[in-house]
Amino acid sequence: MRSRLTFSLILAVAVPGGAFLSCASHGRPGPGGDAGGMDSGLDVRGDARPHFDARFDAPPVSDFCDLPGSVVWAGGGSRIVPGGPMVPDVSWLHLPDGFCAHYFATVPETRQLRVSPGGDLFAASPSTSTAGGAAGGLGAIVVLPDDDRDGVADATLTYMNGLPSTQGLLFTGGYLYYQDGETIRRTPFAPGDRVAGPTSEQVVDVNIYTSGVHWPKTLDVDDSGNIFVTNGGDQGEACNASEPGPSRPFHGGILRIDGSANGHLVAKGLRNPISLRCAPGTGTCFGIELDLDFAGGQGSREKLFPVREGDDWGFPCCATANTPFGGISPSPDCSTVEAETTSFIIDHTPFGLDFEQGRWPGIWRRRTYVVLHGIVGSYEGARVVAIQTAADTGWPVASSEADAGTAMLDFATGDWASNPHLHGRPAALTFSPDGRLFLGNDVDGTVVWIAPVTAPSQDK
Repeated sequence: MRSRLTFSLILAVAVPGGAFLSCASHGRPGPGGDAGGMDSGLDVRGDARPHFDARFDAPPVSDFCDLPGSVVWAGGGSRIVPGGPMVPDVSWLHLPDGFCAHYFATVPETRQLRVSPGGDLFAASPSTSTAGGAAGGLGAIVVLPDDDRDGVADATLTYMNGLPSTQGLLFTGGYLYYQDGETIRRTPFAPGDRVAGPTSEQVVDVNIYTSGVHWPKTLDVDDSGNIFVTNGGDQGEACNASEPGPSRPFHGGILRIDGSANGHLVAKGLRNPISLRCAPGTGTCFGIELDLDFAGGQGSREKLFPVREGDDWGFPCCATANTPFGGISPSPDCSTVEAETTSFIIDHTPFGLDFEQGRWPGIWRRRTYVVLHGIVGSYEGARVVAIQTAADTGWPVASSEADAGTAMLDFATGDWASNPHLHGRPAALTFSPDGRLFLGNDVDGTVVWIAPVTAPSQDK
């Protein structure tokens, strides 16, 4: 049996007043500014966020590729490290040479993955149907411990049940924040907890607009402790072209949890913001939006966008800046709508993102990783892509799936599209502080992890 691996954390302490300033443009305050609005007496700012860095006391991430059962890619092919428990084969995946993958667990309808401060992987498994997803999840948050460190979860433990509509998860400030329908709640959390305590409290009720289809709400915390949460709109929303952009109602968008009952409205004009993650050390959070289905010919595109105060992303009137959707009379004014810099082909359905923090080598280091869910039915486009980040800001660089070049590279591909429903549909991903990328899907529930065969050099 392998010896137990340990790691320690470097904490980036949140400083009141926004010591980490956003790189957002337009002269508006970035998301790291004053949280404000603490009128309920409920302090919802995380007091410190684990900031994972390549220099913490951890074993080389490449050690994981030596585990029995790991599938290692080299020379354009793959081999399986012999031995280990009998687990499902993941050699149907295709990774770049120098990486390995390993089966970890099966959790029905895996829609969100997060690693706890104690190092356990948590998964949200809703039982409520979602647009483009499967049904029949556990209606629970589960924890997947690997105490013997053999690379496979020892068990699927129910952390909290009775949550049919759950997706968002966040560990910060000594709490686990989680979605329960239209509300975000929190429960005290200490490293090593694997069963929820007896108490929880509601921190926000996101009821400004409720979509029965795009109900998932994801959340994250920025470097200054501000917590943001997504809210979905609907495909069939009508545009009132006579209503100026600033006056259009808030349906789908981003809110900040500020201690008020319903939260502070930050950015609007988003059809279905399905994912939200904050990039450590940048002061900025980023979301993924699924824009108007079947409207690629009208300029519709899925997008990765920065979370900034006051932004309007145009839906349901505008596909992007200065580009109204067709068939609307009179044509709406889209001059105040933001223009995205990172886009994906409509209906390829980018579904989750996270940021590699320097434990991976070569061209894969410090990129933004995005999982694409693929087109409903065929799963065309399903894969994981890696987007280059700017050295000075840490932001994803301008890139487009339609013309990716080297800024956006395919990282994990496989038989998702050529064999629909055979290997599930990738839906969730998260980096662990030990350097592994965990990838889950919401059709067959398989969760795998991916690691590099060699660690990066220590030059910064």
